[in-house]
Amino acid sequence: MPTVGVKRDLLFTALGRTYTDEEFDELCFEYGLELDEITSEKEIISREQGGSKASGASDVILYKIDVPANRYDLLCLEGLVRGLQVFMNKMEAPRYRRVRPVSGEPQRLVITKETAAVRPHAVAAVLRNITFTQERYDSFIELQDKLHQNVCRKRSLVAIGTHDLDTISGPFTYTAKPPGEISFKPLNQTKEYTATQLMSLYKTDSHLKHFLHIIEDKPVYPVIYDSNGVVLSMPPIINGDHSKISLETKNVFIECTATDVTKAKIVLDMMVTMFSEYCELAYRKEKLSSEFINRKVGINESTETLARLLTKMCLRSEVTGAGDEIEVEIPPTRSDVIHACDIMEDAAMAFGFNNIPYTTPLTYTVAHQVGVSSCTVGRALTLAPPAVHIANPKTAEFQVARTTLLPGLLKTVAANRKMPLPLKLFEISDVVLKDETKDVGARNSRRFCAVYYNKSPGFEVIHGLLDRTMQLLEEKSARGDGYHIQAAEGKKGGGGGWHFRACRNSLNR
Repeated sequence: MPTVGVKRDLLFTALGRTYTDEEFDELCFEYGLELDEITSEKEIISREQGGSKASGASDVILYKIDVPANRYDLLCLEGLVRGLQVFMNKMEAPRYRRVRPVSGEPQRLVITKETAAVRPHAVAAVLRNITFTQERYDSFIELQDKLHQNVCRKRSLVAIGTHDLDTISGPFTYTAKPPGEISFKPLNQTKEYTATQLMSLYKTDSHLKHFLHIIEDKPVYPVIYDSNGVVLSMPPIINGDHSKISLETKNVFIECTATDVTKAKIVLDMMVTMFSEYCELAYRKEKLSSEFINRKVGINESTETLARLLTKMCLRSEVTGAGDEIEVEIPPTRSDVIHACDIMEDAAMAFGFNNIPYTTPLTYTVAHQVGVSSCTVGRALTLAPPAVHIANPKTAEFQVARTTLLPGLLKTVAANRKMPLPLKLFEISDVVLKDETKDVGARNSRRFCAVYYNKSPGFEVIHGLLDRTMQLLEEKSARGDGYHIQAAEGKKGGGGGWHFRACRNSLNR
């Protein structure tokens, strides 16, 4: 689940009242969110990098709020406040509408056929007469980052570019050219570079290097120009410095280039609706019965009451008068609403999960363990089983299927070395092993792996975990008929030291 960090006092000001931590936690729960952490920038830096690094950091209280992965409209302060205000009946669900410019025609973005070879889709919009404060500007930029990490899949599906419209002139052209023919001054740089030079420059950039692979092997790179030939951006890598936005920006041109046009439209809708009350986008309507909602949720409310509950969730709803039918208007902010079951879920949230009466199930069953999660009879584990190779790997990092869970845990440890010690990690998941008896030549096998990372070895900790696990599985510690620890020297060049494994002739862990 994505986590949104908001300043507590700024949030309370926008909501129009002050809450205790317990009250706000309860409000989040009722709305289907979770208040994950109450912290500050100083506390975060102190915890991750040490107290000396936290000197001068802000001690403003931050709320870290977990939101559902498909609720893109809650990824910024503006959307979060708007959703809670509507939920608490303090405001009506906003109705977005598009207006034409007071003077002149709407801007146009022309897409050329050359883009089909690299990134074929693009959508755009303009936000006019915006007043940025530092907080609004920061929220605007943070929303882009959240969307890039979430629905945009780290820019591989969609890349967002925002520009100061008053520094450029339309119509705009989205095309693709060989990298040697693209030249411009990128964001926050002092001179012009060709696209080829930029790819080399950003290979050492801690942020942008992660996106280079998306286009670096393509014969042409995507680029957006204005009518004067000024480069707005080279998506999905970097914007041009000429059109960068600032606190003084009044009109924002937003472009989203994509390999998935549906995702591009969702992202553009989020960017526009979160920061403008005056943009009309595509609404759609769904119809469902109150009987469906009552039956699925387990309640017995009137059609009118259910319509009011759905309106609290920013889904304007009306009783049609045709039996118990309800017509629900889905706004562009709610791209997560796809089926009737999604509407039913919102009705359950608005009603309150704690208010749903307990009922006795109409049928009774006897549960049993899923076979794949149980211990299976087999040989002891081998240290280096042959790997299954992937026929058409998308990246060099994923050319074989894993035969052990350990590398993944060690990679997680490497990415979290700045976190407070000790780190205690485990994973229960599948590995892939060659098996000539299967029609595909391989099979999945469930594994359990644990890592203890600290300044001292701590073998007794991991040993204790193994013993406790085996105790719960009612397995005794004994050679032959039981489990035991066996030392195995690592391969030369493989890091040295010793590896330990649990072996039992009759069990495959």
